[in-house]
Amino acid sequence: MIHVIEDPAAGASPRASGYDVRAIRRDFPILSEEVHGKPLAYLDNAATTQKPQAVIDALVHYYSHDNANIHRGVHLLSQRATDAFEGARQKVRRFINASSEREIVFVRGATEAINLVAQTFGRSRVRAGDEVVISAMEHHSNIVPWQLLCESAGAALKVIPMNQKGELDLAALDGLLTPRTRLVAVVHLSNALGTLNPVEEIARIAHAKGVPVLVDGAQSTPHTKVDVQALGCDFFVFSGHKVYGPTGVGVLWGKKALLESMPPWQGGGDMILQVTFEKTTYNRLPYKFEAGTPSIADVIGLGAALDYLTNLGIDAVAAHEAALFDYAVHALGAIDGLRMIGTAGRRASVLSFVLEGIHPHDIGTILDREGIAVRAGHHCAQPTMAFFGVDATARASLGLYNTAEEIDRLAAGIQRVKEVFA
Repeated sequence: MIHVIEDPAAGASPRASGYDVRAIRRDFPILSEEVHGKPLAYLDNAATTQKPQAVIDALVHYYSHDNANIHRGVHLLSQRATDAFEGARQKVRRFINASSEREIVFVRGATEAINLVAQTFGRSRVRAGDEVVISAMEHHSNIVPWQLLCESAGAALKVIPMNQKGELDLAALDGLLTPRTRLVAVVHLSNALGTLNPVEEIARIAHAKGVPVLVDGAQSTPHTKVDVQALGCDFFVFSGHKVYGPTGVGVLWGKKALLESMPPWQGGGDMILQVTFEKTTYNRLPYKFEAGTPSIADVIGLGAALDYLTNLGIDAVAAHEAALFDYAVHALGAIDGLRMIGTAGRRASVLSFVLEGIHPHDIGTILDREGIAVRAGHHCAQPTMAFFGVDATARASLGLYNTAEEIDRLAAGIQRVKEVFA
């Protein structure tokens, strides 16, 4: 469920039925912190989310009781660590509805997952004169890897345009695709605009011309139910720290046939079956892409985070956030001199804005003194900023534990910013 902006007369304080945000907040120790003597209002979830006690406990338990390297170990600690690690893989498979755990590859984050695809699928298939298509609202991590690939291969990078609301022009996409297009890589939910892109339709258009699709789900995965089979994409990536899990871990999902056709990216332990000085035989999926000792504790922590989200119910989370997002849109929309950057009809979580005559960094600094954490800058989306004619924005981004009271504090804090610069 993603919020579609309607036009209610007033953004009433949201109360999602059966969703006890007060109880949920108690699961997150950091939310009881004070910042500059004021209660923390954490509205920087698009950068990273806070961690529930269940995730913290999973990390502590592993290091306290099960710390050992995984796979091949015959002693009990290794077996327990392996079971927990591979159990997390099954949790990911269920969470995104992959058809097999062999399609789940653990990486350091969405950025590494995209680079893996660029350096394996891309290098094996993209040649001089070929094309890769991305969108105008991509995060740098879904731009630069394809630029590097295209530069080395002599290929062309094409860009799906967007309109002033921050919506992609799908008619233009159809015209961009040619017999030389080798991949479409597109963000699901924009970290700079909050736009939810219709990736199912994008995949349909691309597949009609035989072009596979990679979806960057770093922002969407915490906010809406992800079903990779229903989305129709060929690759899907996300980061653990955006879904209330640890940093340093993420997931690449790919269709089994594509992953099997791709060469390894890194060489080392666990990605092999047999090594001689003459030849190496590579391991089966997914281990072919998991060279060396992985971040075992963080994978286990990711599994705990997905358990936490599953127990809350992703639909309940989405409903709470949708009501809160609507409330925030109205609260910020009532502030004179505030301009929202990104007003697509289908959007969620992210509210990027500018204040007339005030730099976003100043907004972020003054809000911090009020105990309110937002992000200020270009959000690793400089082409998007350039399109809207700004160098940076202030960005408030919502999570499952945020409240209407925090939105009220944000609105009051922005008024305080205006007073300082009056």
